[in-house]
Amino acid sequence: MQESIDMAELLGDLDFDPAALKAKYLEERDKRLRDDGNEQYVEVTAEFSHYVDDPYVEPGFSRAPLHDEVEVAIIGGGFGGLLMAARLREAGFDDIRMIEKAGDFGGTWYWNRYPGAMCDVESYCYLPLLEELDYMPKHKYSFAPEILQHSKRIARHYNLYENACLQTAITQLSWDAKDNRWIIETDRNDRMRARYVAMANGPLSRPKLPGIQGINDYKGHTFHTSRWDYNYTGGNSFGNLSGLKDKRVGIIGTGATAVQCIPHLGEWAKQLYVFQRTPSSIDERNNHDTDQAWAKSLEHGWQQKRMDNFNVLVSGGDQPEDLVADGWTDIMRNLTGIAAKLASRKLGRRLTKGERAELMELADYKKMNAVRARAQKIVNDEKTAELLQPWYRQFCKRPCFHDTYLPTFNRPNVTLVDTEGKGVTAITATSVIANGEEYPVDCIIFATGFEVGTGFSRRAGYDVEGKDGVMLSQKWSDGIQTLHGLHSHGFPNLLIMSNAQSAFTTNFPHAMDENARHMAYLLDTCRDRSIKQFEADLDAEQAWVQEIIGLSRFSEAFQSECTPGYYNNEGQPNPLSKQNASYGKGPIAFFDRMRAWREQGELAGLNYR
Repeated sequence: MQESIDMAELLGDLDFDPAALKAKYLEERDKRLRDDGNEQYVEVTAEFSHYVDDPYVEPGFSRAPLHDEVEVAIIGGGFGGLLMAARLREAGFDDIRMIEKAGDFGGTWYWNRYPGAMCDVESYCYLPLLEELDYMPKHKYSFAPEILQHSKRIARHYNLYENACLQTAITQLSWDAKDNRWIIETDRNDRMRARYVAMANGPLSRPKLPGIQGINDYKGHTFHTSRWDYNYTGGNSFGNLSGLKDKRVGIIGTGATAVQCIPHLGEWAKQLYVFQRTPSSIDERNNHDTDQAWAKSLEHGWQQKRMDNFNVLVSGGDQPEDLVADGWTDIMRNLTGIAAKLASRKLGRRLTKGERAELMELADYKKMNAVRARAQKIVNDEKTAELLQPWYRQFCKRPCFHDTYLPTFNRPNVTLVDTEGKGVTAITATSVIANGEEYPVDCIIFATGFEVGTGFSRRAGYDVEGKDGVMLSQKWSDGIQTLHGLHSHGFPNLLIMSNAQSAFTTNFPHAMDENARHMAYLLDTCRDRSIKQFEADLDAEQAWVQEIIGLSRFSEAFQSECTPGYYNNEGQPNPLSKQNASYGKGPIAFFDRMRAWREQGELAGLNYR
C-alpha cells in the first residue's frame, strides 16, 4: 500500500481554503453559463460582412482570371503557409503558388494591427526561420509590425511573391479524379489546377461578433480589433491615437487582444468604457530589448535548441536549464514540474495520477491567488481591483502577460463596466446598455476574437469536394477524421496544417514547422518514387481517430468547472472534444513519432500509386 501524502503540506502553509476557492470558481462560472453557447455570436456575413473587409489595401484591385496549373498550391499566407512553402523550396520545389485572401503575407499578423499588438511567446522561439534568414528580433516579445515585416521577409527570401495570388479568396476546392488534380475556384473567377494542395488557413482568421440586441441599430462608428480603423483613431500600432481625444469609446471584450490595446485607448480617449464579462488573468510581461552581445554569442542551431527547450518545459517536462525563463515556463514548471519532483523525492516514488492532479490543482490555486493579488496591488480603486480578479483555473482561458493593462484602470477617464458575467445587454443608436445602465459612446470596438468552435467550411469560407462528391464538411460533421492530422481519406493529395489530431504546442509555429518538414518529405518522396496520388488508408485513419480519442487529455470535469470561453466551447458539453483534440501524448511524442515514420520510409497508413 502506497504512503499517502498531504499535498497541501507539500506546498507549504496554504493561506486559503481549497474547498472554498473551488466553490467560488463554480459560483463565478454559473454566472456566465448561457444556453446558446457558440450561437451567441453572429456570422460576419450579409449586413455584417463589412467587418471582414480588408482596410489595409487600396480599393479597386483587379487582375485577369487564372486558368493555369501549378504543382503545389498553398492556401494561407500566415506562418503555416510560409513554413510549408519554405520547406518545399528547400526540398527543390519551384512550382508553388500561395493563395491568400489578405493583401499580403502575415496571416493573423496581417490582420492584427491594433495598437499594442505583440506576440506573447518569446520572439526568439516564435518567429520562424530566424537562422535561415539571419535575423534577430528587436525585443524579447516582438510587436506586430516587426512580425508582419518578418512574414514579408520570409516570402521574399523564398521567392513566394512571384506566383502568389493575394487578395484572393477560395470559393470551392474540388478533386478531378480523371486528371488527378485539384480544381481551385476563387472570388477572382480563377479556375486553376494543382497536383497538390496544402490548406494552411489557420485557426484564428475569421472575426466573430456578439449577437447583441440592436447591434445594427448603432449609428456611431464601429470596427473589429482585427480590422483596426486608424483613419478614425489616428496613430498606428505603437499608439498615438490622437483622433480619440474628443471621443467616448466603448470596447466590448477583455481577452488577450483587449489587454494589449486598452492601455492605448485609455491613454488617448476622452472617455473609455471597458465592458467586461470575464476578467483575464494578467501576469507580468517584462519585455525588453534584445541583448546584442547575447545575440552575437549564439552558435549554429541556437533557435531549434531554444524551441525544443521551451517545448519540453511547457509540456510538463524538465530541463537542466530554462533558456526562455518567462511566464509560460514559470507556470508549467510550478504546476507540473518542480512541485511534482519535490513530492516524488519525498515519497521515494512517482506520484499517482490522482496525487498529481491534486497537486496541480493546489499549485494552480496558489498561482492564481498571486495573479489576483497583483491586481489588488496595482489597481487603486478597491472595487475595480476586485472586479479585475479572475476566478478560474489557470488554463480555463489563455493566460495573459502585460505590464500596463492593470495600471490603465487608475486613469480617471477609464471606467470598467463589469457585467457580472452577463455581457452587454443591448446596443441602441447612441449607446451601449449594460446592467440596466446606458453608456453613450461615439465609437464601439469589438474585441471579441475569432471563430474557433464553428464548422470547417464556415471558418475557412469554402468547402472541399473530394472523391465521389463527398464534402469535407460532411465527412467531418461528426468529428474530424484524419491520419496524423495531416491527411483525410477520400481527399487525395490534400495536406492539412492544423493542430487537430496532430501536435499542439504553446509555441504554435514550432508545431507548424514540424508538420511542414513532414509534408515536404512526403512530397519529395512522391517525386522520387514517381507517386502520382496518395491518400489516407481508411483503416489507418480510423485507427488513428480511435487512438486520438483514447489518448485525449481532454478532461470533461476540468472543462465543465471552467468559466465559459472558446477553450471549453462556451461552457457547452461537446461530445466531439476528445476526437477533435490534439495528440494526447504531447508534441514531443508526436514529433518523435512522425520522425520515426519518415525514417521507416514506407509511407505507412497511406494508399498511393
